Amino acid sequence: MKKQEKYLSRRILACIIDYSLILIYTSVHFYLFGVLNEEGGYSLNGLPAFSVFIFWFMMTIGMEQFLGATIGNLINKIKPSSITSDGYYKISFIQSVKRRLLDPIDMAFFGIVALISINTTEKGQRLGDLWAKTKVIKI
Repeated sequence: MKKQEKYLSRRILACIIDYSLILIYTSVHFYLFGVLNEEGGYSLNGLPAFSVFIFWFMMTIGMEQFLGATIGNLINKIKPSSITSDGYYKISFIQSVKRRLLDPIDMAFFGIVALISINTTEKGQRLGDLWAKTKVIKI
């Protein structure tokens, strides 16, 4: 049986790129539209707070649906793919949501959960990939 490629360094770099972009947007957004609070930080309420979620959604699930991969994945020439009995195909909206809902668990303890999962599963899948029945492949 052929060994499955896991693209670990590409996946780590893609994650750093994607979540750095999300963090930069969130920080700038809080600074520009936030209200100074008692602790000296900024708070967002209502629609401005919701726009942070919308940005995350578009940078992750939206990009996977419209371009087949996130910006970080495209830069690193990888993409998530649906696992089927006859090959690999573009992931569905539900698969993308499932993958991203488990990002907080996969990234727990600086990504140790994802690293363990990727290195111990046959197809190199994180927990989100296992739940969504997806695998990361090279473009």
